[in-house]
Amino acid sequence: MTAVHSAAPVREADPAVKSPTPPRRLRSLKSGAGRQHHAGPLTYVILIVVALVSLFPLYWTLVAASTDTHAVVSMPPRLVPGGNLFKNLSFVWHNAGGRGMGVALLNSTLVASSVTLGTVTFSLLAGFAFAKLTFPGRGAMMGMVLATLAVPAQLSVVPLFILMKNLGQGNHLSALILPSLVTAFGVFFMRQYLVQALPTELLEAARMDGANSLRVVWHVVVPIARPAMAVLGMLTFVQSWNDFLWPIIAMNGSSNPTVQVALAGLGTGWSTDWSVIMAGALIGTAPLLIVFLLFGKHIVGGIAQGAVKG
Repeated sequence: MTAVHSAAPVREADPAVKSPTPPRRLRSLKSGAGRQHHAGPLTYVILIVVALVSLFPLYWTLVAASTDTHAVVSMPPRLVPGGNLFKNLSFVWHNAGGRGMGVALLNSTLVASSVTLGTVTFSLLAGFAFAKLTFPGRGAMMGMVLATLAVPAQLSVVPLFILMKNLGQGNHLSALILPSLVTAFGVFFMRQYLVQALPTELLEAARMDGANSLRVVWHVVVPIARPAMAVLGMLTFVQSWNDFLWPIIAMNGSSNPTVQVALAGLGTGWSTDWSVIMAGALIGTAPLLIVFLLFGKHIVGGIAQGAVKG
């Protein structure tokens, strides 16, 4: 025996009852969702002008390095490269710093890489401790770190020089690396980033899974802090590469200088050969451009990834 169930009557929509109309702002957001925004001609013009203005100092350095001193100081200035580029580069490469520019580049690369690695590592650990760990005196210690930012770096040159001398590190590259392995700015920068980007619940979940402090830092903190680490690493590398005051004091009289100290020696003599100085500046700037070309895309991508919330 088959049971027959009658279908429930379907009520037709009352034409008099209208569905609620979404607000105008919500309608505009829905209509714009998924739409690609294209830049107009004015945007491209502005970007091209900004790019040309930004690249002009580098181009002028190339022009000055390819001419002689008379062409550099001539009026109106020469804007077309000359034929002395390789001659000036060869002179700088073999004579800068006493032992040549190659040794200076190697020293600066070693110092800047060591300082960058140490600053990023120690700043990450200290920033994580100040941001997410609870221990007695945390606020006072963080206040002391911030107070050091108000002290000019020039005031610490004399005591730092005496300390390096007493430790037997005078005229050694280690005197340039050890004082810069951690900075107050790096600690504060990482602390501020981790306070907002690192959820406390994620740390508690890792602890409940049995992860120790080292695993928590490596598997939880480092992936989240990667954009901030990239930015801090780039800023530290550039600052360490361009540092001049402390290297020329700590390496006084040494035949093993960094790039900036070696470039300073090119301007000594009876007359200043500006074309040779510009050739040295071109060599000293090239590694920074190479580093940015190789890692700039990853750094910018990491910054954009870290800026996305939700």
